[in-house]
Amino acid sequence: MEIDVENCNPSANGVISKEIGEINLAYMLLAQKLVKQDRAEAMFRLGVGRELADLLANMSLSQIVKLAASNFLLCSFRLDDRPMFAVVGEGKEPALQQAHMSILMAARQAQSQAASASQMREPGAAAA
Repeated sequence: MEIDVENCNPSANGVISKEIGEINLAYMLLAQKLVKQDRAEAMFRLGVGRELADLLANMSLSQIVKLAASNFLLCSFRLDDRPMFAVVGEGKEPALQQAHMSILMAARQAQSQAASASQMREPGAAAA
């Protein structure tokens, strides 16, 4: 059995936790700034719903700092399926890539909203 010595180093884990906290803080501050500037656009860009956008907009700096201090990464990548990777492929015009990415993200958001609406109509369906 092989032990990963690098992951057992407490000081390395401390550095990684600190770096995650810094990323979380930068992400949360940017997300709040986006929501305060243009809520609808922020919801689209961040991939969040109305409830989370309202929550972000109303958080105090101390709440953001406290939440960011978690050692769990709060932001997530949305390049989690083949169509998204295909859009950012090589040899494509940047403007065309951005248009395709916007279309895919809008479709994903519409699908998510439709799924949420479906679950609200059928409360027992989510538990099944």
